[in-house]
Amino acid sequence: MNKKVVVLGGGTGSSTLLRGLKQFPIDLTAIVSVCDDGGGTGVLREEFNIPAVGDIRRVLVALSETEPLVMELFNYRFNTTSDLEGQTVGNILLTACAKISGNLSDGIEALSKVMNLKGKVVPLTEDNVVLMADMKDGSVVEGEHNITQCKKEIKKVYYKEPPVPTKEALQSLKDADLIVLSMGSLFTSIIPNLICDEIIDAIDHSKAKIMYVCNMMTQPGETDNFTVSDHVKLLNTYLGKHKIDVVVANSGNIAEEIAHKYETLEQKDAVKFDEKEIKKIVPEIINDNFFTITNHLIRHDTIKLGLQIFSYLLKG
Repeated sequence: MNKKVVVLGGGTGSSTLLRGLKQFPIDLTAIVSVCDDGGGTGVLREEFNIPAVGDIRRVLVALSETEPLVMELFNYRFNTTSDLEGQTVGNILLTACAKISGNLSDGIEALSKVMNLKGKVVPLTEDNVVLMADMKDGSVVEGEHNITQCKKEIKKVYYKEPPVPTKEALQSLKDADLIVLSMGSLFTSIIPNLICDEIIDAIDHSKAKIMYVCNMMTQPGETDNFTVSDHVKLLNTYLGKHKIDVVVANSGNIAEEIAHKYETLEQKDAVKFDEKEIKKIVPEIINDNFFTITNHLIRHDTIKLGLQIFSYLLKG
């Protein structure tokens, strides 16, 4: 029987991780945060009173085994002067499926059959959640999009109203052999999965080890000057009794020219692999040169990353 792996996250980070993991014989479930309220996703949330579908679309496409044309169709973004401006076909289809099925979870399941998924996609909640952030300067910012755009230092994030997690999310965590906190925006993609008491309780009662796949680059306002150990320490403050057991981190050198471009254009720096500090707080470290360039962007090597995680599972 294949090992059960549950990935918690949202956005580009989760999609990248899942593309690698789906190549291996594992039982894969992706729990996706649904607090995004910017762009086309925000418009659909407001008009149809549904959770954010943008990150779910990205994860569905990442796990899909269909023809490239279908994936291109799901990611197609309208460029027009009408109300369709900025909307993607996949987001519209997800919204329609949610309305036809009566809820987002059933809508995802229906669409999953069409897309021939190598795994299961589960929303964190069916609630139309609003993410809040207390900033270190004392201000309070409402909404995931505004938090991302703010660029101030974040003290903590929480929901305006406590969400009710989906039964599928809770059950998958309880049954998991490995729980993976994906790379991605810490405060707006990963931690939103951990600020729910029932989710933390399910993680605490799971027999699974907790793995964190660390980001390779910092994020302005969120993780400026963060090392790998800083990422782990922050996540551990949001976890319950069970803390991170193993961290996967890039220890390869990012090309100087590329690193300089990120530093000057995007105010992002390479996350320092501070091995001595990591060893003080994490029982096990998996490090390698995961660095690759995809469409002129720094990304993890999906196959190498998936292979390292699969190898860890085989040892367990």
